[in-house]
Amino acid sequence: MKIRRILATAVAAAVTTPVVFLSAGPAFADTPKPTTSKGATAQQDDLDGPDFEELERLEAAVAAAEQKVEDLKAEREQVKNDLLAGNLGKEVVEELAAAEEAVADAKAARTAAEAVLTAAKEALTAIEADATATPEQKTAAAEAVTTAEAEVAKAVAAATAADERLARATTAWNDARVALAQKGSLLAEDIKAAEQELADAEAAVDAFWEDKGDFEECVEDGAVRSTLTGPKSITIGSSANFSLTVKNTSDRDLDSVRSYLFAAQLPESWEDIDDEDPDLDRYFDIDWKTAANPKWTELDFQDDAIELGAIGKGGKVDVTLRLTVDEDAPAGEGIAFTTGEYENEDGSCGISEQYAEVEFDIVEPSEEPEPEPEETVSPSPSPSTSTPAPAATSGHTPQGGSSHTPVTTGGELAATGSSDALPQVAAAAGAALVLGAGAVFVARRRKVNA
Repeated sequence: MKIRRILATAVAAAVTTPVVFLSAGPAFADTPKPTTSKGATAQQDDLDGPDFEELERLEAAVAAAEQKVEDLKAEREQVKNDLLAGNLGKEVVEELAAAEEAVADAKAARTAAEAVLTAAKEALTAIEADATATPEQKTAAAEAVTTAEAEVAKAVAAATAADERLARATTAWNDARVALAQKGSLLAEDIKAAEQELADAEAAVDAFWEDKGDFEECVEDGAVRSTLTGPKSITIGSSANFSLTVKNTSDRDLDSVRSYLFAAQLPESWEDIDDEDPDLDRYFDIDWKTAANPKWTELDFQDDAIELGAIGKGGKVDVTLRLTVDEDAPAGEGIAFTTGEYENEDGSCGISEQYAEVEFDIVEPSEEPEPEPEETVSPSPSPSTSTPAPAATSGHTPQGGSSHTPVTTGGELAATGSSDALPQVAAAAGAALVLGAGAVFVARRRKVNA
């Protein structure tokens, strides 16, 4: 299961049909967690050799099924493209083109021969009407007509042969097209069967963990709170720094905390979104660093979370983010979201009910606004924080950040931000991020505990 796809699909669904998410209640009453008090590491150690082998076999079956579905869909897409482009095989296509050219040439030759015959007949008629014409002239004119008639007969035969060749080539082309269409239909059935194989393989993995009896429920709570700030605009082809602060607001130390971050470029039309792979993050790259991890670390949207380690009661971790906009990105609007989760050695775990978001414009270099006065952002003291906060980052003015805690009020999310449509979309998509992160959390725990 790909994290980027989970989050992107959730965000895309939210921004296309936000009412679904704005009316959603608490998301993670059923999120599993280990019941063992020995923690995730001990739980992993509890799996003996045969269990490890069985889990590896089951996960390999899932991976193989996923690849099979992906390959079949790619093959079917190629069939679709070939049908649209008329790519029905080199021999078939070349023969049809040659046959069409032969028909055209034969038609032109017949027209030319008939014109010669017409002229010969007119000449013969004129000679026969001329009292001064000699017998030799009359004989020559008659022979010219005979020769022209023979050429017309040859041209007619050639045209007939060309028409028959074109008919055969057209039939072969149509047969190839029908065969390709049938292949597409068969692939659709194969894809359906492969998707069922994938569902069965995933169900087998779920059954493996259920048999272990090691999962109860994670909670959705406010133990981890995120604050995200960033610039109002980012120039295409450049990078900008964002500031993320993750705080432990619970009444205990948290042994392992991580953050999910997702940046989305809002398309001009929601019809442009691919339902299976929204790919809303394709124009962004994100790197992060903290005081404990001072080197820039690339955030792979496919698999990664920002690993913050332990955070003591009341403590926090400051994260510097660098968001790079691809030079091929279109100008428009963008949003960055973040939410957090935690996991403790005693088996307790949770996903934050709160998320933070920043809206920004993606602008052409010529549209870049005049720079605002710079100020240095200094992190505040971090009490009881197991992971030290990073040093102050200069040259960046945090703006426009906000955080949200989804709360249902009569079936709608509590209003946040301005009345502009973008904050409304952000609220819906942010709620989707929490939903997606919860699904990711389950997948990550199982992967780790494997």
